[in-house]
Amino acid sequence: MTKTLSNVDMQPEKPEKLENLTPKLAKELILEQFVDWAHLPVTPVAKSGMDNRTFRLGDTLSIRLPTAAPYALAVEKEQQWLPKLAKHLPVSIPSPVGMGKPCKTYPFKWSVYQWLEGENSDNLPESDRLTFAQEIGLFLKALHQIDTVGGPKAGLHNYYRGAPPKTYDEGTQEALRMLKGHIDTQAATAVWEQALRSEWPYAPVWIHGDFASGNILVKEGRLAAVIDFGCTGIGDPACDLVIAWTFLKGEAREAFKKVIGLDAQTWERARGWALWKALITLASMENKTTAEALEQKRIINDVMSEHLCSRKTL
Repeated sequence: MTKTLSNVDMQPEKPEKLENLTPKLAKELILEQFVDWAHLPVTPVAKSGMDNRTFRLGDTLSIRLPTAAPYALAVEKEQQWLPKLAKHLPVSIPSPVGMGKPCKTYPFKWSVYQWLEGENSDNLPESDRLTFAQEIGLFLKALHQIDTVGGPKAGLHNYYRGAPPKTYDEGTQEALRMLKGHIDTQAATAVWEQALRSEWPYAPVWIHGDFASGNILVKEGRLAAVIDFGCTGIGDPACDLVIAWTFLKGEAREAFKKVIGLDAQTWERARGWALWKALITLASMENKTTAEALEQKRIINDVMSEHLCSRKTL
């Protein structure tokens, strides 16, 4: 039976987060638990995540501290699986070199990784996105081909990424009700219902789980590394295809789809995943006219337009 997340189940999406995750605390944890690195400076990074705080440790290492209990569930998983996945992937992914323990000053397990060079692809120029789309498509194809024996199935550790879209049906329906008058909810409902009608009929594959531009590093316009595997697991790859609408457009989007080469029903579920995230993000915004809100509406409209085109070609 497919689990459907209720409003109560969804609360871990916004858990109470620790506020004191500073370079000073990170340094204290290193002094206490990894004395061999005690001489290395700890400095903040230019762009840290929301679920984890990242600090640079010297020139070649980084510290990753989960900000809340649900995010800490991924620490042991990453320590176990990332070295195994890395052997089969065309670019670098985080390489754990140490796992910290809970202590008096910090309540969760945490990680030390090799530092990965590169810039977030968020601001990659449109002129570089065609090649980028092909490179990330090849990365995902390689990830999907890795042996899944023993891999973690969808669950709270990755917020059920890799499960069918139905997992998030209740939250989607609530967002649709909240957005009446702001978007074409009838067209959006048609996209969502189409996504619900299919499931991944094949063996589960490895997924990243949060394959977004902010978790992809580039150097000189080329794919350099993929980071933040906190939502990794095995299951349906549809959730990893959302970047087709959130970041790629036009020719780059079509190139990504061609390289991935998945069936039409998988793309229907992928549109459902993209729609779900855009809907709940937009519904949470008090002001629906900000630049961020308009971007979510753009994603929703792109997804609805593609759904309509796909129906016409049948």
